[in-house]
Amino acid sequence: MQDIILPPFAPILMESTRAIGYSLEAAIADIVDNCIGALSSNVWISFFPVGDEYISILDDGHGMSGSDLNTAMQYGSKSPIESRDSTDLGRFGLGLKTASLSQCRKLTVVSKKSSTVEARQWDLDHVKETGKWSLIALDDEEISALPEISKLKEICQGTLVIWQNLDRLKLGEPNFAQAMGRKMDDVHEHLALVYHRYLSGEQGLKKFSMFVNGQRILPRDPFLIGKSIQVMADETLIIHGSKVLIRPYILPHISKLSPAEIKELGDKEGLRKQQGFYIYRNKRLLVWGTWFKMM
Repeated sequence: MQDIILPPFAPILMESTRAIGYSLEAAIADIVDNCIGALSSNVWISFFPVGDEYISILDDGHGMSGSDLNTAMQYGSKSPIESRDSTDLGRFGLGLKTASLSQCRKLTVVSKKSSTVEARQWDLDHVKETGKWSLIALDDEEISALPEISKLKEICQGTLVIWQNLDRLKLGEPNFAQAMGRKMDDVHEHLALVYHRYLSGEQGLKKFSMFVNGQRILPRDPFLIGKSIQVMADETLIIHGSKVLIRPYILPHISKLSPAEIKELGDKEGLRKQQGFYIYRNKRLLVWGTWFKMM
């Protein structure tokens, strides 16, 4: 037997993984998953659609050393069969890279830990030029020129993710600034739903807040818990040694809901479409409003 080692050609693989199919809101949510895994209390999302456009996601989590940052930027840095911490919402060790580069051509991650600031950057144009897995380590001068870096330096520790050269987002948009505003409204709504249990301060979860350009994201609770909700008994199933909690909810008839509650549930049409199963992993919403072809 003879082993033939065939490492993937970096420029082709990195360009190919950009087509995995992330929407902007799903890509940002993948980064927020990492923020939660880093035990952050706050996440600040910023976007600047004019001139040198960028999107940034800053958290106040535990931060990373230079070696940790190298690992985080490596493709396939964790195996999906490894056991994970209960706060870890990742799975394949690809989310940071594939989610980010599905939206931009330049991904920079800056992390502050124990007063030390380190930065690494994937630039697809640089990778194409070198033909190698050429991860760039930025020096202090280059770090100081990055957008939103002053905000990272103001907090004790944390991580800043910056997306630049937003080629995929600009594609087919005659007025990018206007389109970006609409897209970020969708991001706001998506995060409010997906992380509603974190944002509402559910018992057992660390206090957590998110902001988009300074505006706080309020939880969008699909079950109106504590308002117009009828709760039924829980049921617990053990599947392959893991516990799955099933909790049914019955909403009142629409005539008994207030206009504000109807709006929170997506108006009359949204109320109908969003019925079905809601699947959570570690209290993070993954799938919602589906009957899995059972109805």
